[in-house]
Amino acid sequence: MTISRRQIMGVLATVGMLPVAMPILAQAQRYQSTTPNRDGIGKIYMGREIAGVMGWQGASWLERDEREQEERGDLLLRELGLKPGMTVADIGAGTGYYARRIAPLVGSGGTGGLVYATDVQPEMMKMLADGAKKAGLNNIKPVLGGLQNVNLPDSSVDLAIMVDVYHELEYPFEVIESLVRALKPGGRIAYVEYRLEDSRVPIKTLHKMSEAQVRKEAAAHSLVWERTASTLPWQHVVMFRKK
Repeated sequence: MTISRRQIMGVLATVGMLPVAMPILAQAQRYQSTTPNRDGIGKIYMGREIAGVMGWQGASWLERDEREQEERGDLLLRELGLKPGMTVADIGAGTGYYARRIAPLVGSGGTGGLVYATDVQPEMMKMLADGAKKAGLNNIKPVLGGLQNVNLPDSSVDLAIMVDVYHELEYPFEVIESLVRALKPGGRIAYVEYRLEDSRVPIKTLHKMSEAQVRKEAAAHSLVWERTASTLPWQHVVMFRKK
């Protein structure tokens, strides 16, 4: 005998478990399972397999000497439109490579600018905090994020950035929903991803995303596409604004 979703919902409502079960049912419909790719977690979202997270053991790659030349972080910072006094959230900040570069630009001249630097790995948080302290940057606030929530205050962020991070989120829908809540009205999100469209970008396929896929997934949220910048050597910067 096959039991329909409507019948299951009716039973759950009868026993008073409906509010608890609703998110679980929604997630079951949102994500599918597959045989894992060697670089993936076997979980499909909107037609793509989610990539595995780079563990804290590989943190040295985030601080490699060649990174500036390969990624041209100076061009990325220019594309973000940073201004003194802004509150920026660096989601999946890792060791704080970009948080340390953003902090002086938003906090210069005693303007009170702040950088929330989040990650789900406590080991990365330790490295991030140590790096900020060593650099004398007291306007970086480390925040331990969750798998489904960035753990930031509602309506507190002017700009959120995710540099080579979004494709690894185990619960992308839930994380972005929490991030949208953290944005101020009109706040922006920058998805910075290695270009899947460009075969010359020397990054594993599951760790790249096309602009079309980014825009497809962002459309599930209260976000409006603003522009896409392709000035970086390997990545595109896809910008959205909160409705």
